[in-house]
Amino acid sequence: MEISDLPTSQPRADLIEDRELCDRYAAVPTAAVNDVLRSKGLLHQVLPPAIAALDPSHRVAGIAFTIKGSKNLQLENEMVERAAMLEAIHENAVCVWDTSGDDESAQWGEIMTMAAIRQSARGAIVDGGVRDSEKVLGLGFPVFARYRTSNGMLGRFRMSAWQTPIRIGEVTIQPGDILVGDLDGVIVVPRAIAADVLPEAERIGDDEVNLKAMINDGLGPREVVERGGYF
Repeated sequence: MEISDLPTSQPRADLIEDRELCDRYAAVPTAAVNDVLRSKGLLHQVLPPAIAALDPSHRVAGIAFTIKGSKNLQLENEMVERAAMLEAIHENAVCVWDTSGDDESAQWGEIMTMAAIRQSARGAIVDGGVRDSEKVLGLGFPVFARYRTSNGMLGRFRMSAWQTPIRIGEVTIQPGDILVGDLDGVIVVPRAIAADVLPEAERIGDDEVNLKAMINDGLGPREVVERGGYF
């Protein structure tokens, strides 16, 4: 099933406020979210595994604020455009960068982190690089990236658009989709079904508590399965 095959109506999405939606997703493991999406036929919602948290203990969940760019040597108005993008970041956003496969520059660093915090963003996910890593870690802001480098973007890489559909790996990300990241990576939940996926993922988390209790009580794998459990 492709994203375009999903229903366009959102009968329940507006029943949960953005902040509550993000807070609740932040408490759910990506594995549980993945299991729900799989049950709905969405098998390719995980970003490439090389994209990992700068701090492995960090989790993130928020609303996709998409950014697109590529290698480019042009400097004219670059900082003006960068400032405009940062001012457009909305509350509860996770800034997600499609870098067209860049392998040289850092698209995120300390100053961008500070600007994003000012806009009440929740994190950043970069299919590219991060720099000022120690300072970013000190700010406690969740950042997921593919590599670290001291190279800045200026004269190497340039944004071309923001708040437009992007693609990272096999996943298309629309502005407004829900991004959830933890130690197992980053998964994308289409906004049209985000409010329906959430309680199902929460139930999986509750079920796993019961499964662990069965195992701790001494039940063998066969008995667990007979009682409706799984592995």
